[in-house]
Amino acid sequence: MTGTIKKLVEKGFGFISREGEEKDLFFHKAELKGVTFEDLKEGDTLNFDIDETGDRGPAAVNVTRV
Repeated sequence: MTGTIKKLVEKGFGFISREGEEKDLFFHKAELKGVTFEDLKEGDTLNFDIDETGDRGPAAVNVTRV
């Protein structure tokens, strides 16, 4: 899937906006591949998979910057 970073939080996580979806998707810096959290900025496009089994609902995993 593809989405855009809507918000980054200094604690090491953020939220991805997906076209056609009302709810933003959570991601944690531990799921980043090939990029560091510090290199990201709001508005960047990301590729990711979705893990539906999280305690707090769906989250992005295997996150890479396009």
